[in-house]
Amino acid sequence: MKKMNAVNLDKLLDDFSHIEKKISELHGENNHLTLQLEKANKLLAISQSQEELAKEKCAVLQNVIKGLQQAIENQHHLRDDNERLKNTVCMLEEKVKSCEQEYKSQIDRLMKEIESKEEEHRLEQKKTHCEMKKRLETKEEELKQLIEKKDLEISELTGQLRAQEKEKQDEIIKLQIEFDAKLTQFQNRTPKSHPDPRALPQNIYRRKLQHFQEEKNKEIEVLRNTIRDLEQRLSKGPDVRPRRWQI
Repeated sequence: MKKMNAVNLDKLLDDFSHIEKKISELHGENNHLTLQLEKANKLLAISQSQEELAKEKCAVLQNVIKGLQQAIENQHHLRDDNERLKNTVCMLEEKVKSCEQEYKSQIDRLMKEIESKEEEHRLEQKKTHCEMKKRLETKEEELKQLIEKKDLEISELTGQLRAQEKEKQDEIIKLQIEFDAKLTQFQNRTPKSHPDPRALPQNIYRRKLQHFQEEKNKEIEVLRNTIRDLEQRLSKGPDVRPRRWQI
């Protein structure tokens, strides 16, 4: 029993020593692993930080790429729009050239029509001027003849007026002579004592003389009005000034 116990103890001690050695080795390995784990955790943390930075950079780069892609798409669209606008501009330029040519043709045609109308207007104006000149000459000739006729009428009326005035004057003189002769005879037959022998004959003479004078003035006024009316009619003619007759 003792021998078995002694053997077992030795073995147990050996096993225990071996176990302690293993435990020490395990502790050493564990410490080493702990250090490696710490290093690994540090590296992991660094890697995670770098991964986050990389993700952030990647997100930034993705945004930049998206922006560039959008810019490229916009540039592509702008290129298409630019090409389309160039085509539109070319079409508009062609249309403008066509319109300019058409307008130029219209202007040339209108200028020719204007020149033709101006020539027609000049000819018509010349023709109208000639016609108006002929009419004016004819009218002037008619007015001249009319003036000559009216002048002759005025001359005749003036002669008649003067003749009537002379007749009236001669009649008045004759009546005055007759009256003077009768007055003289009456004075010779009337007594000297008569207060006013010439009063009654003088009143009769005055009334008769006044009557003849009024008739003469009326006839003269009629003739003057006739002459004045003729002169007014003649004065209405264009560029014709009739002579004024003095009575």
